[in-house]
Amino acid sequence: MAASIKDVAREAGVSIATVSRVLNNVDVVNEDTKKRVQDAIKKLSYRPNIVARSLKTQKTKTIGILVPDISNQFYPEVVRGAEDVANIYDYNIILCNSDSDLDKEKEYIRVLKEKMVDGMLYMSSSLEGEILDLIDELELKTVLVETKISGGKLPSVTIDNKKAAYDATKYLLEKGNKKVAYIGLKKDRTNAVSRRYNGYEKALKDSGIEVDPGLVYFGGLKAADGYNGINVILEDSEIDAVFCASDEVAMGAINALRDKGLDCPKDVDVMGFNDNSMAAVFYPKISTVAQPMYDMGSVGMRMLIKIVNNKPLDDDQYVLQYYLVERDSVK
Repeated sequence: MAASIKDVAREAGVSIATVSRVLNNVDVVNEDTKKRVQDAIKKLSYRPNIVARSLKTQKTKTIGILVPDISNQFYPEVVRGAEDVANIYDYNIILCNSDSDLDKEKEYIRVLKEKMVDGMLYMSSSLEGEILDLIDELELKTVLVETKISGGKLPSVTIDNKKAAYDATKYLLEKGNKKVAYIGLKKDRTNAVSRRYNGYEKALKDSGIEVDPGLVYFGGLKAADGYNGINVILEDSEIDAVFCASDEVAMGAINALRDKGLDCPKDVDVMGFNDNSMAAVFYPKISTVAQPMYDMGSVGMRMLIKIVNNKPLDDDQYVLQYYLVERDSVK
């Protein structure tokens, strides 16, 4: 039979209230008493009843993390950063993968509320009004990671995606490329990734180059999208370079170029985004925009834990630094 809080109190020679104070990390318990209680907990392998405890404290010490595609190499690194911080503060994680499906996303948010999570880290390839309304309706404490909404309605951790894409595109132009293609998400999507197109567009215009719709392919963020994008663009156009909205897209683009008999970077420069673990070992090694993925998760989790515990934030709209990584896919 599992040990109860009464058993712990009896073993430690203290009251049940004292055991409860130790479990809830209340400072009034002296160190000697705390150690006796902790030793008793360890000896008896006692685990608190989370449901009973949450009814009293109104907290479950559980955080929900919602991602759009766990197979995308960006998200596991972000989750790892968030989970490491959660472990430091004794929070548990419920990870939900929405497959970029809006209905599935809404259902997961409702499930997380039913599971009485203390809060949610929200990552998504979309940020629709329906989602924001649902978060507001359920009064679910939320921090956005990777994306943000205008007006700062929800706390967020991002990079400046538009500026990062601008810098990446300018880098390709400064290499002497004139016909720079883009493969990524549509600019009218309500998320951070779509802003990369805005940065691409602005870099071309600032360099006196009109955007050629024939050099733009809107799809997803997987390798297949990069492969298909190159095939579609090359049907009617020639290119000097391509800026890809993710490293996976860049990998697909490079493979498509190779199948077309074109060499990267000799014939076409290719630039990625994120700097995932494969970018440095793919052939050729991919030049890319490095996002601080682990830090985005850890900063987001620290923010959320502060919010859950009603502590003030130093800043509720964190914009972390990115940098360009020069490798072999650009001449």
